Amino acid sequence: MGVLLVVAASCFTSLSNFCMRRSIDGGGTSKAYLMIQLSFATIVALLIGPIRTQEFAINGGIAFLGLGAGLILGFMFLTLGRALEQGPPGLTFAILNASTVMPAIVMATLFGAAFGYTYTSWHAIGSVLVLAGLFWAGRGLEGLRDKRSWLLFVTLTFACHLIFLVVMQWRALVLNAPASEEVGFVFNSSQMASQWFMPFIYLAAALVQIFVYFSSEKRLPGRRECFYGFIGGASNSVSTFFLIWATEAASSLENIVIFPIFSVAVIVICNFWGQRLYQERVNWKACQVCAFGLMIGTVDWKALLALIGW
Repeated sequence: MGVLLVVAASCFTSLSNFCMRRSIDGGGTSKAYLMIQLSFATIVALLIGPIRTQEFAINGGIAFLGLGAGLILGFMFLTLGRALEQGPPGLTFAILNASTVMPAIVMATLFGAAFGYTYTSWHAIGSVLVLAGLFWAGRGLEGLRDKRSWLLFVTLTFACHLIFLVVMQWRALVLNAPASEEVGFVFNSSQMASQWFMPFIYLAAALVQIFVYFSSEKRLPGRRECFYGFIGGASNSVSTFFLIWATEAASSLENIVIFPIFSVAVIVICNFWGQRLYQERVNWKACQVCAFGLMIGTVDWKALLALIGW
């Protein structure tokens, strides 16, 4: 069940990514699309979070944390949109998802084995394979216009996504750690469990996009931008809902592999529509190396082997 849910989540994330590209192709801008997408995603997050669970009490600390994480997410979407305007969508999204191998290094450095975060040779091999796959895929960019600008924005996207993932993993650690006061700083597990965390994230990200849009473009969004923005916002929110549901419904074995499966599936689907619809020259062998590295570098192989009796 967990694997099926995470595959569904990857399909909705890929649809959201596709809507962003279609909105840009229709003469719109990433700024208008993201403003609409994230605003609509905020409403959906409220509906499936606090309103669905009838949790209306807002904790000031979790609001501050959610808004901070949302600012990081908003800036990530801003640089992602600029990268998509200037470079190949499949490789751009592949680099975005490749950042999922890096939080293991950060969490192991900050918290170590005492809290279950160890950096093994498997993580190192996976990271090397991901980087090798990305460099191999990037060899076909010699003729890309504004290559330096695309590299700058895709690097910023990678860095912002890494920081955001570390915040999310730290939240999960505080939620599940037996002694949450040792790792939560001013937060405890009950505060971290607040249903308002995700709505505040989307709200802050939406406010970033609203400010950027109205400070740079003196017009109302077009019909295509609104259309694709609403679809993309709904798809992004549904994807998040499925991911959360997957973590709750997954077995112990599935929980180890669901996020690597999600990242690999998004890379494959985005490269597929990039090749079919935009005639993007996809280096599938490089993508396979990258996907293989993601699986090796993000799966907890020690726990996996223990579960299957090895």
